[in-house]
Amino acid sequence: MRALKFLSLFLLLAGPLVAAPPPAIRLIKVLPHYLDREGRHSLSPSLYERDAYQAQLRKHPAQRSGLRFDVQWKSHRAAPLKLRLDMRGSQASQPTTATIETALPRPGVFSKWSSVALVGAEYKAFGELVAWRATLWDGDQRVAEQKSFLW
Repeated sequence: MRALKFLSLFLLLAGPLVAAPPPAIRLIKVLPHYLDREGRHSLSPSLYERDAYQAQLRKHPAQRSGLRFDVQWKSHRAAPLKLRLDMRGSQASQPTTATIETALPRPGVFSKWSSVALVGAEYKAFGELVAWRATLWDGDQRVAEQKSFLW
C-alpha cells in the first residue's frame, strides 16, 4: 500500500516533466553586436571586455562599420535549414528595413553558432538598429523564431 502511494505521488510529480519532448528545431540565442572599423566586436575574448567595447561602440557611431548577429541554433533533423534575419532601423528619422538570409551548415548532436553581418554601404544606408527577428526555415515553412522586444 505504501509503495503504491509512493509510485502514484512520483508519477503525479514527474508526469509534467516528461510530457512534451523538446522541439526538433529551435533558436537558442541571438546576439547582435556592432563591429568596429576593423571588423571586431571585442578587443579580447573576455565577456566583460566585449560588453564594455559594445557600450563604447553604441556611444560612438562613427567608430562602427557594421552589425553582426551571432545565432545559436539546434536541429535534430538533417534537412537543410535557412536562417533569416529581418531588421528594422532608423536613418535620419526615417524607418528602414533590411533582410539577410543564409543557408546553415549540416546540424550535429550539439547546438551550433552561425553569424550573419550587415556591413559596408548596406549598413550605412540602414542606420540605427531598432528591432530584429530571427527565423529558421525548412523550405518554405518557418520552424523557429526569436525576436527582440520591440519587434
